[in-house]
Amino acid sequence: MAQPKPPAPPAASPSTKFQRRGGGDTALWLITMGFALVVVGLVVLIGLVTWNGSALARDAFGFGFLFETGWNPVNGRFGALPAIYGTLVSSLIALLVAGPLGVAIGVFLSELCPLRLRAPLSFFVELLAAIPSVIYGMWGIFIFVPFFKTWIAAPISKSVGTFVPLLAGPVTAGRGLAVAGIILAIMILPTIASITRDVLRVVPNHQREAMLAVGATRSEVIWRAVLPYARAGIIGAVMLGLGRALGETMAALMVIGSFKSQVPGSIFAPATTAAALIASELPNANDALHESTLILIGLVLFGITFLLNAAARLLVWQTARGPGGARG
Repeated sequence: MAQPKPPAPPAASPSTKFQRRGGGDTALWLITMGFALVVVGLVVLIGLVTWNGSALARDAFGFGFLFETGWNPVNGRFGALPAIYGTLVSSLIALLVAGPLGVAIGVFLSELCPLRLRAPLSFFVELLAAIPSVIYGMWGIFIFVPFFKTWIAAPISKSVGTFVPLLAGPVTAGRGLAVAGIILAIMILPTIASITRDVLRVVPNHQREAMLAVGATRSEVIWRAVLPYARAGIIGAVMLGLGRALGETMAALMVIGSFKSQVPGSIFAPATTAAALIASELPNANDALHESTLILIGLVLFGITFLLNAAARLLVWQTARGPGGARG
């Protein structure tokens, strides 16, 4: 005997269908998309402003001045190579120092730190990020520069510097690329450490349990299971730190020495960075050409940051797709 068919569900009203199909979701999507587009618009606006502001310098010098040395605004001589070199080298030093240290701190806080110490240590790491850059600069001038000059730069210059020009002297005031790089490393260290810690915390426990089940030690679990799974996020953390190092102004201006004419032959010699050069001279530019040249250097710095971030995103994407990546 055939079973009776169940009654059809009541037809939904038009208003109910609209709510069910995303009436509120559509509004939320439009609002959040608007805020996201504001960010894109700001980036485009910054690029347009710097491009238009640098028109006079581009017409006068072209982009060839990026490879020129010498800086004398009175005589109309502008060379951006020392500033670009100082920016890249100081940021590279900061990355080489802070990258391994930040990842190591993140690993300790996430995997090895006792529970009663985890919260206090995390608080102090994050507190480093809240210290104003001018405080780092003052600490660098009065505390770190004399120590670095006496106990690190001078001995290295006298011993290794005799056959390694990059580490040669003379070490005079103590300020230079190496000091600026180390100060920048301290500034970006909490960014790398905090993001690394957060990335490692979201690694699924079954990654650790699988290794422990086959007899792996704690260090083997970290090296072979946890870090490979989180490598995309760790690379992102390091690149965010590099982005801050490239654009840091006040601390670099205070400890790098502000030598603008030539590319320094040693990391212990005074130098300048693009951000420090703009901050020190733009408020008191001699004429329109001087101002436009500084804006052009800012445009170049903006382009370097954009290219590095694009390369970082590509690297993170490729890493995440590989074996052990978070997206497999």
